[in-house]
Amino acid sequence: MKPEDTSTSRRDVLLGVTTGLVTAVGAHTFAQESGTSPRPKPGVTHPADPNPATEYPRPPFPKQQQPWPGLVSKMDPLPDHGEMSYRGSGRLVGRKALLTGGDSGIGRAAAIAYAREGADVAINYLPAEESDAREVIALIRKEGRKGVALPGDIRDEAFCRKLVADAVDQLGGLDILVNNAARQIAQPSILQITTEQFDTTYKTNVYAMFWITKAALPHLSAGSAIINTASVNAYDPSADILDYASTKGAIAIFTKALAKQLAKEGIRVNAVAPGPVWTPLQPSGGQDPAKLPNFGADTPLGRPGQPVELAPLYVLLASHESSYSTGQVFGAVGGRGGP
Repeated sequence: MKPEDTSTSRRDVLLGVTTGLVTAVGAHTFAQESGTSPRPKPGVTHPADPNPATEYPRPPFPKQQQPWPGLVSKMDPLPDHGEMSYRGSGRLVGRKALLTGGDSGIGRAAAIAYAREGADVAINYLPAEESDAREVIALIRKEGRKGVALPGDIRDEAFCRKLVADAVDQLGGLDILVNNAARQIAQPSILQITTEQFDTTYKTNVYAMFWITKAALPHLSAGSAIINTASVNAYDPSADILDYASTKGAIAIFTKALAKQLAKEGIRVNAVAPGPVWTPLQPSGGQDPAKLPNFGADTPLGRPGQPVELAPLYVLLASHESSYSTGQVFGAVGGRGGP
């Protein structure tokens, strides 16, 4: 199959997400439990062509823009979060996770994967993202796990404290924290970055991580994991997202320093540094609209990553399998190098 045909067929499959996905997932889960089909291998199941350069959509993409914060359901092509492909293997059974930005993008993919690995999951998102969040919660609950929806704006310190308290209360504890939500607004010059934009970006990306982590720490114990989402921009910044890139550098250093503080307590702290990933962040102001059709084309793989491709890293870093990894920044950048 040609790459452009692969892109079209995947888009057609994913268009069923909002209308029939939960039913399909539920049927597949029932088939596994009833023994009518063999247990699939853990991780992400792939199409017949395993070539990482061609198995997911490649640029050029249709021109598109959305108002911030953007919705998965309005993207073309639809991102793949593992709704139909991620299969768990019990690596997080009994764990309790809180993820920010869990309605879409990388946070959504991690939330789905965590539930399929056996964890109960609480997700935070903005009220404007409710329709996307409902899909995620439905998928979590279809796995027989507890799914908790906690909408609100993490730019507010008091809300961040309440977010953690509500997650702990409704999940019955907490041992995985994923600080993932982000704000990104492309501007060609520092002269066009207002103080308001700069403040919003730092409040969302850095302050919220600080506030939420402080609130969560009293509830974490040995064996717990904190995972922060950094970026390739932490060490190879794009010129038109100066404020965003600087927050990602701060996140990488915050991760390394906190890991040293918490190592003796047996709490691991790591970060994932993605390259270009196809999420609502991009068409809702994160990229210059004129550049968006070729988003990810400059990577050696010639395409952006899909959120599902990041999910296994978040599972690994939350699980005991990575027990000797702390203070690390793990790259997934499509071949452009790593941190």
